[in-house]
Amino acid sequence: MRGFDFEAIGLRSDDAESLDFFPPHYRIGRTKYIIVTGGVMSGVGKGVFTASLAHLLQFLGFSVSVIKIDGYLNLDAGTLNPYRHGETFVLDDGTECDLDLGTYERFLDTTLNRNNYMTSGKIYSRILAKERRGEYLGRDVQIVPHVTGEIKYLIREKAKEGPYDMVLVEIGGTVGDIENLHFIEAARELMNDEGRDNIMFAHVTVVPWSDTTGEQKSKPTQHSVKKLLEMGIQPDIIVCRSKDPLQRKVREKISLHCNVPIDHVISSPDVESIYTLPFLFQQQRLAEITVHRLHLNMPYPAKEDAQIPFEPYVQHVQRHNPTLTVAVTGKYSSMRDSYISITNALQHTEPFERVRINLRFIDTTEYDDPTVPLHKCLDGVHGIIVPGGYGLRGTEGMIRFIQYAREQQLPYLGLCLGFQLAAIEFARHVCGLEKATSTEFDPHTPEPVISLLPEQETIRDLGGTQRLGGHEVVLLPGTRVHHIYGKDVIRERFRHRYELNNLYKDTLEKAGLLFCGMTPDHRIMQILDYPAHPFFIATQFHPEWTSRPLRPHPLFREFIRAAKRHQEQ
Repeated sequence: MRGFDFEAIGLRSDDAESLDFFPPHYRIGRTKYIIVTGGVMSGVGKGVFTASLAHLLQFLGFSVSVIKIDGYLNLDAGTLNPYRHGETFVLDDGTECDLDLGTYERFLDTTLNRNNYMTSGKIYSRILAKERRGEYLGRDVQIVPHVTGEIKYLIREKAKEGPYDMVLVEIGGTVGDIENLHFIEAARELMNDEGRDNIMFAHVTVVPWSDTTGEQKSKPTQHSVKKLLEMGIQPDIIVCRSKDPLQRKVREKISLHCNVPIDHVISSPDVESIYTLPFLFQQQRLAEITVHRLHLNMPYPAKEDAQIPFEPYVQHVQRHNPTLTVAVTGKYSSMRDSYISITNALQHTEPFERVRINLRFIDTTEYDDPTVPLHKCLDGVHGIIVPGGYGLRGTEGMIRFIQYAREQQLPYLGLCLGFQLAAIEFARHVCGLEKATSTEFDPHTPEPVISLLPEQETIRDLGGTQRLGGHEVVLLPGTRVHHIYGKDVIRERFRHRYELNNLYKDTLEKAGLLFCGMTPDHRIMQILDYPAHPFFIATQFHPEWTSRPLRPHPLFREFIRAAKRHQEQ
């Protein structure tokens, strides 16, 4: 049997072990790299630390970008269950990704793209495609150097895209995870390729409190650092997550056993607002340590008149503002990270509206039963949000909450599925269409108020096939939403497969509902409003994804204002 004829396609087999994984015209030293790893357990705040450090460096005047790496074999986060992995965040270019990308965008006030996100699935997909094309010159394709080389190549591609002064790379999970081995190895190789002065390692680990001995325990940190050392990496700074600020003796012990200077042991205690973390790290000279370690000159702050990063939040935590209670009624409410962008968008309004928002997460599944009363769980609530979701479970409960908000004049904000269910609720209880529903829940319904987008009807795959990313929305002049935005055309991010069936549009509008935002061709309805209500607005898009700490989304801000008015009544 004849083998592959490489010479026939202009390729030559090569026995050299050293392979080139540098993009064209890449220059070593132009970009510095900060690799963030985690130890002991996941979910302790690597993403928030990474975003905080990036924000501090940007605040000083450096150009910065961030990459998130996930070890799973999914191509992206589009098909992940929110119960298992939290919210799927969507970038403007339509990339479905990890929720940490949302944290990065908020802290850097920027728009990221698909090159800021990497999974093992993405890496292997690229490698296998190259192997089929014969691009490896007859080599046996291996984890080292091919997989690790592809990882390094994509990291460098992002650095060159700016080009950026610094690129922070967060490796998800922990150093003990088998699915992270190739990423840790790629980071070690990157250090060797780029030079030790051009790369820094930050290790984020938990320091638990022992009720038995009444002290913070450093052993988990010591063991995770030793595991990292076994893989060829000595961390430059160790970030210690704990309930309370790190005790001096614990800091000294970690410094001694983990081979880092004591001022490189950074305390990261629980805080009221994550937006105060950059200030907390600034007080520990984190940015200065980073800049010095990477042999850079410390520039002047980007804003000479504002030396405190996210100053409104630092001041806000010191105030005693009134509390407002908002209910988030969704089907994934038992997993708070499922709605983390909504939580952040509401927090963005707090310092500007001088309120403290008490979030009450209500799982709507138990309220699918119409005999279960709503009033107890809504006691003291000043506004209701119905978030996105998929599938039938919990939707009848959501419809009941929407009906309650409409009839009791309680401020209501619907997001994606909250738009679809608001239309269904209105059709049932105002227009008399008792069997109104979505074809997602009942494909044979006689009243398909919500149905598939035309371009979705022939699609069978789930991943990456919805209407995704940023799209323009035209606002109807003179409407409440037009006044809130102050614009004729806006750009918002979408993630949906179903839309309002326009055969029912006139019926709903004659009964008082108003569709005041739509696609530029007026084909797809994107925003609904009920003008007879103090605040009853729902969007087919996700406004929470574009809210920023210093620029709260106008819909969320107006929703909170309406909730304040309701509280005062």
